[in-house]
Amino acid sequence: MLVLTRRRNESIMVGDSIRITVLDVRDDAVRIGIEAPREITILRAELYQAVQEENVAASRPDRDTLRQLGGLLENGKEKGSALGGGK
Repeated sequence: MLVLTRRRNESIMVGDSIRITVLDVRDDAVRIGIEAPREITILRAELYQAVQEENVAASRPDRDTLRQLGGLLENGKEKGSALGGGK
């Protein structure tokens, strides 16, 4: 982790296109401004983490969904064998 000291109205650059500026410092809070291209997503870390967790959860089907899919597959096999089983 790079640690820098900046005062109000001072900035740091991230690459060629992202500027982070200290806007205000009060007690234990720092207000920052971020200038970046529109195609770059900027999220607070806790929101980013919540989105990642939601994406992982959404990619895992629940047990009921798996049972329903299994039932559909079994029913499809039974129908398929009854319809096309003999020559």
